[in-house]
Amino acid sequence: MKPFGIAGLALALLAPSVPASAEPVNLTLNWTPTADHSPFYYAKAQGWYEKAGIDLTIEVGKGSGVSSLKVGSGGSPFGIADLATALVARSKGADVVALMSIYANTGQTFYWLKSYGVNGAKDFSGHKIGNPPGDASRVMWPAFAKAAGIAPDSVTFVNVGPTAKIAALKSHTVDIISDFYNEHDLKVIEFGADLGYVNWKDIGLNPYGNSLVVNGAFLEKNPKLAEDFVRISQKAFAACVADVTPCLKALLDQVSGLDKANQERQWERIKFLMTDEFTTTKALGWIDGERMKKDYELVQTYLGMEKPFAVDTAFSTKLLDTAIKMDASKVSK
Repeated sequence: MKPFGIAGLALALLAPSVPASAEPVNLTLNWTPTADHSPFYYAKAQGWYEKAGIDLTIEVGKGSGVSSLKVGSGGSPFGIADLATALVARSKGADVVALMSIYANTGQTFYWLKSYGVNGAKDFSGHKIGNPPGDASRVMWPAFAKAAGIAPDSVTFVNVGPTAKIAALKSHTVDIISDFYNEHDLKVIEFGADLGYVNWKDIGLNPYGNSLVVNGAFLEKNPKLAEDFVRISQKAFAACVADVTPCLKALLDQVSGLDKANQERQWERIKFLMTDEFTTTKALGWIDGERMKKDYELVQTYLGMEKPFAVDTAFSTKLLDTAIKMDASKVSK
């Protein structure tokens, strides 16, 4: 047998300390990767998942409905999904459990131009709202209308694709559009002082948004791996809140076609969406039981539950590291 040698020793010292039996694990995103997914890319680039024995593959998603069903069927251990959508999937038999909120506040927002005679939600009556068919804001519209104090049938919905919303508003094809708050700055840049908007939270509707979900059977079989995955992800989000630059670099190194400046602006809005009284005092990613009960009731009323279930079976905060909290000092609305 040949001696190991100095060169061989140097290579061994440089090699990452990765468990030989790293578990292949998939994370299915809710959509194409953007700034809100950058912490996962950052943690992977830093080797944090590998050191915990997790061989992570990040998969591009096709909507929260798809990711919820894929995770719920066992096709992917972990995923990102809008929590209300995940509740609907669970009512249809999907074995999906939320472990960590990413958007503690809803991203659902309506935008309009003040020059069109709209100054707030009470002025929506008689106007056209543009968004895609099946869009969550359209489905949940009766709840918004009730909270705003207007008749649900007082507006007209117009089918507008996700990438055509700004153009539709600019051309006055529609008077109002719905979109997520993390894309807020694109409208500000386009319309300036003429832009008006209302986030659903501002009128008292604040269901949880994008969250980290897991397959329930996988969680039961792999509790330590799931805990490691959650805590590493928490650590990554906290690191990105402190300094997003390396996180966006990790994202942009792996995902083509993204504009760095736009992703930086998105991250500032995402930090706002991540922040509430629980994520800043209990743990980053905390899911509150009382809020979940309200979300369940909201979904049951407006989206329907095929098979009702106990809401406390649909989420768990036991895997969160309570030492990691959201830093509200880094947030500006």
